[in-house]
Amino acid sequence: MTTVADVRRIAAALPDVEASADGLIFAVRRGAKARGFAWAWRERVAPRRARGPARVPNPGVFAVRVATVAQRDLMIAAEPAKFCTEPHDDGFPAVLVRLDAVSVADVEVLLAAVWRGQAEPPRRTRRAHGPSIAGRLRAGRRVSR
Repeated sequence: MTTVADVRRIAAALPDVEASADGLIFAVRRGAKARGFAWAWRERVAPRRARGPARVPNPGVFAVRVATVAQRDLMIAAEPAKFCTEPHDDGFPAVLVRLDAVSVADVEVLLAAVWRGQAEPPRRTRRAHGPSIAGRLRAGRRVSR
């Protein structure tokens, strides 16, 4: 079983990650803007009201931003025991992850993927890994895997 501490440790180990003061929201800076990629899910515990918290962080679930709503729907359809959503997130590319259903290795892969989707790789990283496939095609070089 994965814990919130595991999620914090894994997210904080990714390059250029900023965590909120309470350590429940993780973002990566792209230019001047911080782009969130993982956060604690806030469960509704009371109907909407003017005073007091209507939502509180649920330590058994966290949310990640994925590339598209279609990707979110595919993840939920493929593994409904691990992934879910709520009506509040209709039309938003985020999926809820049940910590008791995923392994630490699953979370490592997932957080790295969603981080990559929000981070703009620095120039030194792009140089270290060479040109992209599209860049090699533009340069007229052969693309092999």
